[in-house]
Amino acid sequence: MTLRHPHVLLSSLIALTVTFAGCASTEVVSTPANVVVAAGAQAELSTFTKLIKQAGLESTLEGAGPVTVFAPSDEAFKAMPAAALDKLAKDPVHLKAVLNYHVLPGLMKAADFEGSKQITTANGAKATVAKAGDFVTIDEALVTKADITSGNGVIHVIDRLLTPPKK
Repeated sequence: MTLRHPHVLLSSLIALTVTFAGCASTEVVSTPANVVVAAGAQAELSTFTKLIKQAGLESTLEGAGPVTVFAPSDEAFKAMPAAALDKLAKDPVHLKAVLNYHVLPGLMKAADFEGSKQITTANGAKATVAKAGDFVTIDEALVTKADITSGNGVIHVIDRLLTPPKK
């Protein structure tokens, strides 16, 4: 087989290469620096993010980590009676204790959970984490969105506010 117009073939190959190279994304997706920034980037975690700041937990959650955070969604907070949420928000000591119950020292992605086990939360109380198939729960809350990564940990969105056991 002889090519009568090799420059046409070469031009076509160059055009295809440029076309496909132009389709490649040059956008760099960066990982948020920490779980506070990662939570703030999630529209469904606006209430949780606001309460973290109100409780003075930003510096703790912006630290080196790693940490695992079970963050209640805005829908979880909306399911609470308004008076109960207002009372919680106005009591910084109790708010901090409740929010620390949502934090685990160490990095635990959804794939790391197996069966059912007790874990110690950042406030010192024990919570039960369980996995059945693809479903992960902590106490009575279901993880609805798992593995939102950040530079110092991971966030799992849950469908209700966790309440630490009474001491």
